[in-house]
Amino acid sequence: MTAAIIVLVVLVGLLAASVRILNEWERAVVLRLGRALPGVKGPGLILLIPVIDRMRKVDTRTVTLQVPPQEVITRDNVSTKVTAVILFRVIDANAAITRNVDFMYATSQVSQTALRSILGQNSLDQLLGERDQINEKLQEVIDAQTAPWGVKVAVVEVKDVEIPEEMRQALAKEAIAERLRRAKVIGAEGEFQASARLSEAADVMARSPGAMQLRYLQTLVEIGAENNTTTVFPIPIDLLDAVRGLAPGAPNA
Repeated sequence: MTAAIIVLVVLVGLLAASVRILNEWERAVVLRLGRALPGVKGPGLILLIPVIDRMRKVDTRTVTLQVPPQEVITRDNVSTKVTAVILFRVIDANAAITRNVDFMYATSQVSQTALRSILGQNSLDQLLGERDQINEKLQEVIDAQTAPWGVKVAVVEVKDVEIPEEMRQALAKEAIAERLRRAKVIGAEGEFQASARLSEAADVMARSPGAMQLRYLQTLVEIGAENNTTTVFPIPIDLLDAVRGLAPGAPNA
């Protein structure tokens, strides 16, 4: 009786050691006598041979990796501190287990090296204004190095760029000067357009003396609409000539 109980306990223990359940996002690499079996197992129920088989699980969900701040010297010799975020996931669990001791650590180290190398090839203006192109370049470089491990880098985002305080002040002064320049250009362009319109109006009035008189009368109406006690205005000679021409018996000039 005692022997049967022992045998039963041993069988239950072996059965428990041979049964594994993997979640939907998990994959397993089975090592049989130290040799990786072809393909991967999971998700769901998998069976192992006790003592002979060992299992290594891999999470295939997207991992968010925060790259520690890196000291970067840009192409124009500006010292900056840059942080980045990398999104990656394992697409080949077998390669991730058999070709790298720790693919998470290796991906982090490769990302730090690539960040310093790629950003050091760009000037500060490019680093601040061409962020999308730099992110794409980083993604291509890091993904090319992690691909043999079965790791796919999906997104690389340069998150923060810290620059020295004196450089910030210089950039602020440059921005103010640029805004003043644009304001002056816009003002000069407005004056040029206004002078062009005035020149066109003068040409029209020169070709039609009546238009000049009508404009003069409109100006008098506008002046009279204001609350003025006394209004002094000049009378054009052309207007007086027109009035004399309308008077009966007026001598011809």
